[in-house]
Amino acid sequence: MATFSSHQTQTHFISKLPANKPRTKPMFTRVRMSYQESAPSVAVVGVTGAVGQEFLSVLSDRDFPYRSIKMLASKRSAGKQLSFQDKAYTVEELTEDSFDGVDIALFSAGGSISKKFGPIAVEKGSIVVDNSSAFRMVENVPLVIPEVNPEAMSGIKVGMGKGALIANPNCSTIICLMAATPLHRRAKVTRMVVSTYQAASGAGAAAMEELELQTREVLEGKPPTCKIFSQQYAFNLFSHNAPVLENGYNEEEMKMVKETRKIWNDKDVRVTATCIRVPVMRAHAESVNLQFEKPLDEDTARDILKNAPGVVVIDGRASNHFPTPLEVSNKDDVAVGRIRRDVSQDGNHGLDIFVCGDQVRKGAALNAVQIAEMLL
Repeated sequence: MATFSSHQTQTHFISKLPANKPRTKPMFTRVRMSYQESAPSVAVVGVTGAVGQEFLSVLSDRDFPYRSIKMLASKRSAGKQLSFQDKAYTVEELTEDSFDGVDIALFSAGGSISKKFGPIAVEKGSIVVDNSSAFRMVENVPLVIPEVNPEAMSGIKVGMGKGALIANPNCSTIICLMAATPLHRRAKVTRMVVSTYQAASGAGAAAMEELELQTREVLEGKPPTCKIFSQQYAFNLFSHNAPVLENGYNEEEMKMVKETRKIWNDKDVRVTATCIRVPVMRAHAESVNLQFEKPLDEDTARDILKNAPGVVVIDGRASNHFPTPLEVSNKDDVAVGRIRRDVSQDGNHGLDIFVCGDQVRKGAALNAVQIAEMLL
């Protein structure tokens, strides 16, 4: 049976996430140096948020080399103390002067902050890896999943003498394409239908706390507190809370459509998505239906996925054991199962798969740090 390998993590300021975070099978050779005078200087923007905290965990887990690291957040969080690799840091207020001397800036503070401060950081020579949607569809800004399209950021390196912007895709897109891309390379996907079951973590630490609070309240017979979402979340599910557009899709669904086309560099691939928020703490699940130009049988697909970097296959039909959000929480790999021929299509031109991945980790922080590793 497929297993996840283990590694140690550190706990940082305001982190309430479990500590056991098995790491992925490696795609790249990792540099085991951490602090080193010749290494790049790093800044983490939005360090007190759920993804910001996970940035620190991933940087530590992967021994990312750095000579200095800045902890940046809003004025409200400035002055708070946090620990990173046994050293105390004071959170600094994000300002236009924050990026002097910074080589790599990891952003996860929301689109408006990225739009304001991302270009400022680039102007000062920083390479920005941005986790928001601010620049994903901007022409000439690479949108990168390292296992999928590393060539999109070729030529961008620390020490090249100028800044650059690189966008981290949407979490649902990353988790989906980690599984779909190896199959796409073999048989070319012409159409993809995705249904997502998205965790609270996708809406941030406050949403995770509200889900926990609501669960206690409902069990105690109290009315649920609804501040982050406009309706009860505990023991319920609902259409993703992103704004609904004129075409009837919400923004989350259209992100998957547009980002897939950009990442695969294929404007003709047909993608449709339905995104649902479910009362799970921190891992997304996705049902993915794939239609192929060339035939691809399920046994070959299973073998391809078993050998794909960052993917683990959990496909136990006899035991009815398949990926679950709980099983992939705090893990680096994306898990794939329910691999089967789509009986509604002729021959072997269609497959159904079920994918789970940690939204905070591979869906955000890990992917960004992997991008940063490629800059070295």
